[in-house]
Amino acid sequence: MKETKTCAPGTSKVRRVSAGSKRAEGWEWQAEGRRVRRPAAKAIRMGAGDPSLSNCGGLAAFNAFTQEIGLGRMLRERFGPLKTGRGVVYSMSSQMQLLIDAAVVGANRIFDIEALAGDAVFRHLAGGAIPSIDTLYDDLRRFQPEDLDALERLVTDQALTTLRGAKHRELTVDIDTTVEPVFGTQEGAALGYNPRCRGRLSYHPILARIAETDMVLGARLRRGDTTLGQMDVEDIEQWITLLHEAAPDAIVTARIDSGGESTALMGAVDRSKAYFVVKARLTPNLVAAVLWKAGKWRTVECDAEGTPTREVAVLDFQRPDWPAGKYRVIAMRTNERDTGKQVCLWDDLEHAVSVYITNDLERDADELAWLYDGRAGIEPLIAELKNGFAIGKIPTSSFDANEAGFLLKLLAHNLLRRWVLSKLPAVCSWRVSWIRRTCICVPARLLHSGRRWTLRLAPRPLLN
Repeated sequence: MKETKTCAPGTSKVRRVSAGSKRAEGWEWQAEGRRVRRPAAKAIRMGAGDPSLSNCGGLAAFNAFTQEIGLGRMLRERFGPLKTGRGVVYSMSSQMQLLIDAAVVGANRIFDIEALAGDAVFRHLAGGAIPSIDTLYDDLRRFQPEDLDALERLVTDQALTTLRGAKHRELTVDIDTTVEPVFGTQEGAALGYNPRCRGRLSYHPILARIAETDMVLGARLRRGDTTLGQMDVEDIEQWITLLHEAAPDAIVTARIDSGGESTALMGAVDRSKAYFVVKARLTPNLVAAVLWKAGKWRTVECDAEGTPTREVAVLDFQRPDWPAGKYRVIAMRTNERDTGKQVCLWDDLEHAVSVYITNDLERDADELAWLYDGRAGIEPLIAELKNGFAIGKIPTSSFDANEAGFLLKLLAHNLLRRWVLSKLPAVCSWRVSWIRRTCICVPARLLHSGRRWTLRLAPRPLLN
């Protein structure tokens, strides 16, 4: 029997056209009887070096956007006083913009700016001169706690700007922590929770994500022995309050993993007029309450044979330090979950159980359980911030300087996302690696003629 070939299914990840190329030509060449033959590379003549060439031509469009929103003015007003005097060559605002540009093009460390100093576009946008890395290290050390508060607020403002004027009925905030192992004796590094590098000093930053825009609502760099709880109450209350101000008509729900089962933390969210869904710690008395619900589960999904595959129940359970009647405890069990920690309590069932705490007394229990599952979206964001913006790289021995570098990278992430949402909506669902490859790291030539600068980009339909 003759086999018939069908076209491969389409996928949104085929992005050659966006990168300035065209689709594969294999079928046309096959019809013509042609075959790919690699050229003799040693026969290619090497010409003279061209100092006008650049590998980050798209950075010009990004900088045009930051000028449009007044980023330079905001940095001068808030951080200009950190570096004053007649002999100042590199102002603090220009240094901060330089570090933001470096993060956007993919520089993992300040030392990588040594390589970017030879790039025509990067050097031109920096003002025509790139400072030494020692100067950049010294400038990061100028930040004091009040300056870090202002920088963190600027990160928050960039995330909230995309919400103002939009009609959001619901907004979801995911709060999580991550571990940054430290290979040295940096200030503030301490022993704490570190599942991959056990026994190594680390930092333990906290981040909040707006799920609808995938932007960082707020963040703090913390000592490695800090856990989620009382110390984060003030920050979380501030983040949610600012979110309410930006979107006053939206219902806000915070999602936190079991590390957030803290009376102080849940109370902070409740006082901020927001709902929360927190994964509960399965203590022995809570496990007993789950087992006590035998025969009282509500079936919400069944398989083809009518066997329950997903069930929910509201538990009669309360911790001693909870306010009476304020929180509801929901249990969900299913045999269709194959990721994450599996807690099976029944010998005759293959169901894994999860328990959630919420102050939402109205919404359906199964709806809240499904809502919590979306919290997994913060994990890819943290991975992107670590791999794409290198927030795990520690630049100096000073804790405040390290937090300044950490917040500048988060600011770069939010600015890049804001630029994409505003100017390039077709790629707003892409991860930073592809955004950088197709929109930022674009080969270009910077020309100066007739007292005007001209940038000639490699073909990029998204930018041209």
